[in-house]
Amino acid sequence: SSGQPCDCLPPLRAAAEQLRQKDLRISQLQADLRRPPPAPAQPPEPEALPTIYVVTPTYARLVQKAELVRLSQTLSLVPRLHWLLVEDAEGPTPLVSGLLAASGLLFTHLAVLTPKAQRLREGEPGWVRPRGVEQRNRALDWLRSGGGAVGGEKDPPPPGTRGVVYFADDDNTYSRELFEEMRWTRGVSVWPVGLVGGLRFEGPRVQDGRVVGFHTAWEPNRPFPVDMAGFAVALPLLLAKPSARFDAAAPRGHLESSLLSHLVDPKDLEPRAANCTRVLVWHTRTEKPKMKQEEQLQRQGRGSDPAVEV
Repeated sequence: SSGQPCDCLPPLRAAAEQLRQKDLRISQLQADLRRPPPAPAQPPEPEALPTIYVVTPTYARLVQKAELVRLSQTLSLVPRLHWLLVEDAEGPTPLVSGLLAASGLLFTHLAVLTPKAQRLREGEPGWVRPRGVEQRNRALDWLRSGGGAVGGEKDPPPPGTRGVVYFADDDNTYSRELFEEMRWTRGVSVWPVGLVGGLRFEGPRVQDGRVVGFHTAWEPNRPFPVDMAGFAVALPLLLAKPSARFDAAAPRGHLESSLLSHLVDPKDLEPRAANCTRVLVWHTRTEKPKMKQEEQLQRQGRGSDPAVEV
């Protein structure tokens, strides 16, 4: 060392200045935290979102509760949704009433029995006659004029309500994304459906943002070769066309067309799901449980306790 005193002041001053800046920044951040956050530009307030009315026909069978629990929990992920659950029964059943009450969803519970002449006979395959027709039409009646609700919300949507109607059977599998795709439907929107019609998927063919045809193998000349799970209808359009409903006498595979032909021209369908290139709903089928052991135990008076709801 040359004996010169070390000039330590500048580094110390610099360090002190740095600390002061940090203190300043901390107090700024604390002030920011106390300030109420600015209103986010997106997403819109749930109140501003159009309501999705999901129409589900259902009927009593061993897997009914499992199907409805699964569907209700999917629906509970979706904001601004109103579930119209329609039982194929003379009136509400305790199982469905209890499930709806526990679901936390906004719902309307409806019930209408399918006339005997339209019922599937024992051993008949499901495709012989359309199912759920009376039940879907009952939901359309409620949307248009109210009346007949056996639980939940009794009053139909007030005039001018922005919304969209989707027919969601209880055994399909739905991505939560699907609901945001359909929410802003202006007329009738469409998208592909997976695992249906004997294909990996069926769906509209789209060119330049317009529907130009349909990828389907089964009776491609149907007016609207789409699955029930593959379209949604704007509520104002359904209300403006009071005669539009499902026709129980429609030939096999023409049930969707019987409604849609009252509402829209195929060329005016609105493609969703990335121009119909993404599958967001699947036509899954739950197999019928085998009850051989149950029947055997019942014959011996040792069956499962009927008081336990399954």
